[in-house]
Amino acid sequence: MDKYRLKSIVKNIILILFLAVNTYSYAQYDKYYYFSRGRDHLINSRYAYAITDFSILIQADSSLYDGYFFRGIAKYNLNDYIGALQDFNKAIDINPVYTQAYHYRAITFSQLNRFDEAMKDYETAMNLRPDNTGIHFSRGITYLMSQKFDKSIEDFNIFLRYEPNSSDALVNRGTAYLMSKDTVMALEDYNKAIYFNTLDPNGYIRRARIYALQNENWKAMKDLDQAIWLDSTSSFVYFSRALVKYALDDYNGAINDLTKVIALDPYNALSYYNRALIRSQTGDYNNALDDYGHVMDINPDNVLVYFNRAAVEIELNDYYAAIMDYTKAIELYSDFATAYMNRSIAKNQIGDYEGARKDYDIAQQKITQFRKEASDSTFSIFADTSKTFNRLLALDADFTKKTFSNRLENRNIALMLQPLFKLTEGVSKSILALDKQYFFPLIDDFLKNKNLQNVVLSNQNGEIYDTVINKMNAVFEILVRSNDNKIKALGYFIKGMSQAQVQEFSNAINNYNKAISLDPSNIFFYLNRSTVQSEMINYIANIENSIPKLNLEGNVVSSTNAINRHVYDYEEALNDLNKIESLNPDFAYLYYNRGNLLCLSDKMPEAIEAYTKAIKQYPYFAEAYFNRGLVSIYLRDTEKGCIDISKSGEMGVKDAYSVIKRYCLNEEE
Repeated sequence: MDKYRLKSIVKNIILILFLAVNTYSYAQYDKYYYFSRGRDHLINSRYAYAITDFSILIQADSSLYDGYFFRGIAKYNLNDYIGALQDFNKAIDINPVYTQAYHYRAITFSQLNRFDEAMKDYETAMNLRPDNTGIHFSRGITYLMSQKFDKSIEDFNIFLRYEPNSSDALVNRGTAYLMSKDTVMALEDYNKAIYFNTLDPNGYIRRARIYALQNENWKAMKDLDQAIWLDSTSSFVYFSRALVKYALDDYNGAINDLTKVIALDPYNALSYYNRALIRSQTGDYNNALDDYGHVMDINPDNVLVYFNRAAVEIELNDYYAAIMDYTKAIELYSDFATAYMNRSIAKNQIGDYEGARKDYDIAQQKITQFRKEASDSTFSIFADTSKTFNRLLALDADFTKKTFSNRLENRNIALMLQPLFKLTEGVSKSILALDKQYFFPLIDDFLKNKNLQNVVLSNQNGEIYDTVINKMNAVFEILVRSNDNKIKALGYFIKGMSQAQVQEFSNAINNYNKAISLDPSNIFFYLNRSTVQSEMINYIANIENSIPKLNLEGNVVSSTNAINRHVYDYEEALNDLNKIESLNPDFAYLYYNRGNLLCLSDKMPEAIEAYTKAIKQYPYFAEAYFNRGLVSIYLRDTEKGCIDISKSGEMGVKDAYSVIKRYCLNEEE
């Protein structure tokens, strides 16, 4: 199915609405400024920046329904469908006759597979604007997604009466014909789409699919080559061409194309799986094992991965590993007769004749059972020992049913928690609306000190310049000569900050210790000591190549996915946070930092509780929303977690959209 291109339509909507709102909504310059800048970001696909500007606009005036609408468009393009839906709801609440909000809420409902609600919104939008033919286009795609192909064709027919040269509509109608098994009409539409727009790769991609189905693989190859020439960044095209090359026995070419897919989309399990199969078939067993390992990291419940990896292990005479993988396949599907049969062979190879006989008998029982239950001689797929499971998988959920636009903002980040907060120098201050800033008088008073004028509370590391470090050291030399314990303590604190910035963790801790001994009531001394203690642990862990990381498919694990992970002790760092709470329980950042340390200590429910306390103290704590959402997803409370992640993205956490892309999209897509 073809991707629905939202961007070109968004541009027109933005320009039209901008001309309208310019005359009545933005009397104040700063509102106009943020609207204009947000519009420019949206037009130029800088969606995360657009969200930031429209959020500032909404903070200034929460009655601006178009601010919510445009922010919803930006969220949608970052795959944050839950957040987009919330914004479209708000726009409609403020302006119940806002046609475009109904239109794009319907599109969003479609992405969430809530097709009945989508149809209601399309109907409302059509009643409000019967002349808007674009609604027929969008509804046609929703019918396509919900497999109502006849209705989809009807909507595209209506749209094409008004815009007969629309290649997008022709491609989508062609797909509806193809799904209806009418390859003649599908091919005709794809040919027309290419004729009207020779620079659009989608027509070539879809026509290639028909050629491949008809075993005209060289024609398919030609079309896919052209599509790649037009768009060399599409992982879908490389994946499709890999299948065609495989059909043409060009195994190296297929591997190269799948490797390109993985470079563009490192979480594409399907490409790892297919590449593993090809490597197995060409005798590249060790690399095949690596690929199966990647698939398991992404999708640990895929029965065929364990089954096929076991076959590779048998080729390498690693019968014990093969037995383990066949056992896992059987655990995932207990009626997998072929797995029992193959495990029987592996057990026989290691001399476990009794176990081999037992597995063989179980396999025969299951085969007999399925023969009796089947209406003909065909067995269930997993009971049929004559069937092989090493065929490449074709277009799967990794690519299909993403019919609307899926513009991604994915920096392939490791799914790490947002870092701990501390006082540091060399970091720019964040700019928030006054009523959204964290108000904590104690920190304001502390940072008024002339020696701390460039110090901020941040979870980012400051720029390390010799001039900065030298200046901090010079201040330290002056302050520690004082007879006033608090002034001297401040000197040791500044020295500790400078050492922490260059990763002299032990020295930093020693100076924080001296500061605390001289001024034991200063909560910021404890905050920084707690943070540097944690940073030292993570630094040591990194040296050991096992830095603690939240793995949403399993437990807190190491970056090497080691089975036996050393659990690091954050007790001293947590004790410092407990001390802060006893001195001043209203400091939101202590609860946030505590949440991180509890998470890294594998105490997830307690971490959730800590983040919740931080948010209660500071309702605009973006990083706390992000981390709470991450932990919620790990705990399988995905809906709640994705709402938190969306909220953090709305508040400016750019990493949110990588998480949303990987964990918050509907699994049926």
